[in-house]
Amino acid sequence: MPKVAQVEPITTARVLRGPFDYICPEGAGVGSVMVVPFAGRDLLAVVTAVTDSSEHEMSEAIELLPVSLPRDLVALGPWLADEYCSTPARAYSLMLPPRGVKERSALYASVLREPGEDERLTANQSELLGSLPRLAGGDVAALRRLEKRGLVLLEAKSQRRAPKHAEVGKASGASGPPLTSDQAEALEELLAAAPGEQLLLHGVTGSGKTEVYLRAAAEVLAAGKTVLVLVPEIALTPQIISRFVERFGETVAVIHSKLSPGERFDEWMRLRSGEARICIGARSAVFAPMSEIGLIIVDEEHDSSYKNEGDPRYDARHVAARRAEDHGAVLVAGSATPRAESWQRLRRLSLPSRVDQMPLPEVEIIDLRGASGVLHPDTFQALVDSRKSIVLLNRRGWSNYLSCSSCGYAWECPQCDVTLVLHRASGSISCHHCGHRERVPERCVECGSVSIARHGTGTERLETELPGIVFRLDGDAADAGAVLRAFEQADEGILLGTQVVAKGHDFPDVELGVVVDADQTLRFPDFRAEERTFSLVTQLAGRSGRGSERGRVIVQSFSPDAPALTLAAQHDAPTFLEQELSRREALRYPPFSTLIRIVCSSPQPGAAQDAASQLQQALPGSLGPAPLFRLRGRERSQIVIKAEDRHTAVAAVNAAVGKVAKGAGRKSVAISVDVEPQ
Repeated sequence: MPKVAQVEPITTARVLRGPFDYICPEGAGVGSVMVVPFAGRDLLAVVTAVTDSSEHEMSEAIELLPVSLPRDLVALGPWLADEYCSTPARAYSLMLPPRGVKERSALYASVLREPGEDERLTANQSELLGSLPRLAGGDVAALRRLEKRGLVLLEAKSQRRAPKHAEVGKASGASGPPLTSDQAEALEELLAAAPGEQLLLHGVTGSGKTEVYLRAAAEVLAAGKTVLVLVPEIALTPQIISRFVERFGETVAVIHSKLSPGERFDEWMRLRSGEARICIGARSAVFAPMSEIGLIIVDEEHDSSYKNEGDPRYDARHVAARRAEDHGAVLVAGSATPRAESWQRLRRLSLPSRVDQMPLPEVEIIDLRGASGVLHPDTFQALVDSRKSIVLLNRRGWSNYLSCSSCGYAWECPQCDVTLVLHRASGSISCHHCGHRERVPERCVECGSVSIARHGTGTERLETELPGIVFRLDGDAADAGAVLRAFEQADEGILLGTQVVAKGHDFPDVELGVVVDADQTLRFPDFRAEERTFSLVTQLAGRSGRGSERGRVIVQSFSPDAPALTLAAQHDAPTFLEQELSRREALRYPPFSTLIRIVCSSPQPGAAQDAASQLQQALPGSLGPAPLFRLRGRERSQIVIKAEDRHTAVAAVNAAVGKVAKGAGRKSVAISVDVEPQ
């Protein structure tokens, strides 16, 4: 009797749950990837188990693919589905390499033997032999002739499609700068940590966290294990890639969503085969197919981009902790502004000073009450006096919205219940949610008036009001890396942008940082608003004063006495976090509870609200249902669960969602579950 392969077909349907039985192809095992016939379609499928018999009539697989998942990722799929109220199939879809990509090979030539004394070679042939081994290049015909004489071996070898910004090369052999006493102590504690232990490396900006990572990685590699390094956004943190590549050479692989399919496939295969033993990547790299992981690094662990916005809505930090547990690896989360959850849960290592012993930047809070204009006069003068500055305004576009001065009509998105943002350079007003775009109106569509008012200021407008050369970095920038390189190489100028300008950049000649509107994040209706504001100000402060002169930071606010701002001005993360934890404990917010958000959406009027009402009834104690603004033509309604025990709450939500999703008339309703929403 043939073996039975139990598989999870890769489908997005929530109601279809495997495993399903197929005849096991020869050579297949747990983790193998196949193409199988399923419900009239040919689907990818992951083998989750192999058994001896089945109670069902089985079909044969169409194809066994030459890739496979390691067993720990196979086991991770159902766990991920349970943790985030999703399905194993959706979890496995995050782990697989691109499909349909073939290996790229090239001819390599090497010397098979030296020519005998009586063998005559032309000058060109002698020169060719002397240049080997190497890629065959344009001399294939000449090399073929040498091959026929038994002097040269020509063989096809796979050729890596290296990520363009990975700066592939051999390790320099440099050991790095001497460690400070704080770095040495942190490294010693990290290396002495127990298998599976999770640590928080709390270091002020410029304290040398990356060098601690590098030294720890070297020790782990020497012990025969591998290293996984997670960073928030690859394109915005090129320094950490270049430092790892400089130290460890081609053993470093890079994984993130911006790679071409060929680049991603090659990096995936290098990690799966063990050719690459260090993986650096953004959120999706947490699923890298690595064996024997000894160290997992989560850099800038406070960053919200570690949370996936698609289903499953996983948190890469939580998944990294699970993988560390599975491998017995040490996990170290690093940040100058840790999350309150990490501060409470993890054992702390401290880097309290910058490596160059320079003082942290002086932070000045400017009271905007009674002031007019976007920039306070003192802020403008400081920008004039500074050679290089970074200015943060977390709104892109020219103006927030347009309205008719005569009748009050405001231009809104036809698909979403939000106003359209003016982008003057493109001559359009657009929706930042669905991408809808229209030409800038010349007159009011309601009353015909030509008196149209522009409200608010975004980065595009502020760019015209700043002194000197401006490098703008926001969602409208075609190439973020190019903007950052141009600013880095410039002798003077201003880097203006949204919150991406505060993320991990290392520019030694930046003298001034400016937060134009600190109240935008402070007043956001989210229990993490204070934490985000403190982090944003502190992180921006960390971009200045990294050279020979002490930096300066200006924070403009209508609430200059807010604790998040005053403590950020003092660079006092411990006090802020202790106060934040006290507040959250009193209000039963995470980490003292688990929040789960369920959003129902449908293009049919009333359907989303009806589904949300049924979910609320099935989940006693949940809050809602509450309507949300229409998005991409779909009405939305949500309920929120606040629970003491995460596991029990997630299980209850899974059961309720499964029951409601199968109900009559639910085909038009999409249900998304977000555990610990950000």
